[in-house]
Amino acid sequence: MTKSAVPRRHLPSSPFRAPVEPPVRRFGVGDRVSHDQHGLGRVIGVEEEAVLVDFGSVQKRVLSPYGKMSLL
Repeated sequence: MTKSAVPRRHLPSSPFRAPVEPPVRRFGVGDRVSHDQHGLGRVIGVEEEAVLVDFGSVQKRVLSPYGKMSLL
């Protein structure tokens, strides 16, 4: 069987709980972060849908959602 590309919707009359959406991550200037691909870095800029991170040898613009990046 193949998985449908469309997410299932939750009916209010369902006895099961609705799926919980993960909280939106917020980063601030100066936060230390860890990225799965680039390693440790420091946030140097915050935009509406992205953050600019200095990883030492390179600066990268990481787009939201930040699945591969976590706050230290």
